[in-house]
Formats: sequence, structure tokens, C-alpha cells
Amino acid sequence: MPDRPVILTGFMGSGKSSVGRTLARRTGWPFVDLDAVIVATAGKSINAIFAEEGEPVFRALESACLEQVLDKGRAVIATGGGIVIAEHNRKVMARQGIVVNLAVSLHQVLERLAGATDRPLFAGPDAAEAVAALMAEREQFYAVADIRIDTNGKSVEDVTAEILRFLKGLKP
Repeated sequence: MPDRPVILTGFMGSGKSSVGRTLARRTGWPFVDLDAVIVATAGKSINAIFAEEGEPVFRALESACLEQVLDKGRAVIATGGGIVIAEHNRKVMARQGIVVNLAVSLHQVLERLAGATDRPLFAGPDAAEAVAALMAEREQFYAVADIRIDTNGKSVEDVTAEILRFLKGLKP
């Protein structure tokens, strides 16, 4: 097994947190939910950061927290869906960790997040159109990963097993 953090990227609803927790259990590595680190650092919810300070402030905080977490070494890190937007984040993740992208279809995202109230970018009457546009915009950045796994129709355990097979094939 490699000695670098495993960084899970993907659109909201792709399963990053669920898969991350399971992968951490299976590897014995710590699990880090980057959104939880951001909330703890800011002392307020992500919704509150977006509402009170705006997305640019959130993204800067997200980048700073990412670097802090990566500096701690071996861990399974579930990132927020937009972390890949910043080129700096993509470079830091590629340099310091193993980037695993969890791909998901628009249909699955809409199904998994139906009724979600804690997703600032998934609010409003045109949520489906907004989600489709965001997914299309981010696709090129999600593609920059060491491995991409299609999560559609797969259990958390199946996705975790795919990641473990990939990791076992890497040099320490």
C-alpha cells in the first residue's frame, strides 16, 4: 500500500464520505472529511460561510484546510465537490496524494440528493439544470485523477473494493 493520502474527489452525491469512511476502516487509516475540517476551522456551517462571506472566501478556506490535512500524511480524505476547480488544489493533490475520482451520473446525483437542504449549490427551483451545468463545467477537472471509478449502481463496498485493488497495485 502506498504511503500517501488517498484523496476522494467527485460531484456532491458521488459517495465520497460513505466510501471514505469504509475505505478508512478497511485500511486502518484515519478518515478526514474536509468539509468538517472547514466547518471546525471557520466555526460556522458551510451554508453560513457561503451566505455571509461568499464562495471565494469558502474556496480560499477550503484550499488552506486541504494543505493542512495533506501535510499530516497517510489518511483517507473526502473532499468537497468543488475542490477541483482551483488549479492549485489539483496540483497539491496530485503531488501529495493519490487522487481517486468517484464518477456519478446526473440522474444518480438528483436521486441521491433529493430534498437535501445542506447543499448551497443545490438549492432553488432550477436545481437539476444547475447541477447539470456544474457537472459539465467540472468534468475536465474530475478527469485529472489517478483512477476514476463509476459509482452508478454500485454499493459502497464495491467501490471501496475497486479502490483497494488499485492501491494494492501501487508501489509503497
